[in-house]
Amino acid sequence: MKGYGMLEVLKSRRAIRTYQDKMPDKDLIEKVLEAGTYAPTGMGDQSPIIVAVTNKKVRDRLSQLNAHVMGSNSDPFYGTPVVLVVLADKNHPTHLYDGALVMGNLMNAAHAVGLGSCWVHRAKEVFETAEGKALLKEWGIEGDYEGIGNCILGYNSQELPLPKARKTNYIYRVE
Repeated sequence: MKGYGMLEVLKSRRAIRTYQDKMPDKDLIEKVLEAGTYAPTGMGDQSPIIVAVTNKKVRDRLSQLNAHVMGSNSDPFYGTPVVLVVLADKNHPTHLYDGALVMGNLMNAAHAVGLGSCWVHRAKEVFETAEGKALLKEWGIEGDYEGIGNCILGYNSQELPLPKARKTNYIYRVE
């Protein structure tokens, strides 16, 4: 995506659901993570945290927990090797919005550095379970965190789909 202006990145990013069986370069993951930390947050309080999961055993455990929530045995992470779990401190009134903005930054940054990404839901439900809470404890995360989303990352194994046409009543102007 080098040479793309920011508006082009925003307009051309798509959710990717087929990935190469290859771990992304560590420096690309770090760039995506850094971008996530620069998302705007309510009053600049930075209520979210990001857990970067590249360990296959932990990734597979997260996948099973997520699949269980939706009553499935399939891999909701589409085979990606990287899961960036976004959680946010529930003691901040804007935590949900803050976490959503982090998710947006992660996905847009992934596209900007040539990686595919997709927001996978059910982080909230996973981290409300006893096993999800145990994972947080294993990871050394203390506090009252809510799962916001899972940003999966990997190298695309497909061409980017074309965007859907924008709906005609997307913008209302009051002049």
